[in-house]
Amino acid sequence: MPYVNIKITDEGVTNEQKQALIKGTTQLLVDVLNKNPATTFVVIDEVSTDNWGIGFEQVTQLRQLTDT
Repeated sequence: MPYVNIKITDEGVTNEQKQALIKGTTQLLVDVLNKNPATTFVVIDEVSTDNWGIGFEQVTQLRQLTDT
């Protein structure tokens, strides 16, 4: 019973994109590990960019630097 947890920043990911992630991840486990899709769990956590850091900075701050 595989469990996959995908963490992404909450920057406008659409429902269709989330569905594609779930479908693609499940298919990968079917193809590579021969897992049963009925018992494969995919959870997507959307994390605020204030709560995601790279190096010494919040992603929110890094995004602001690249936007200027």
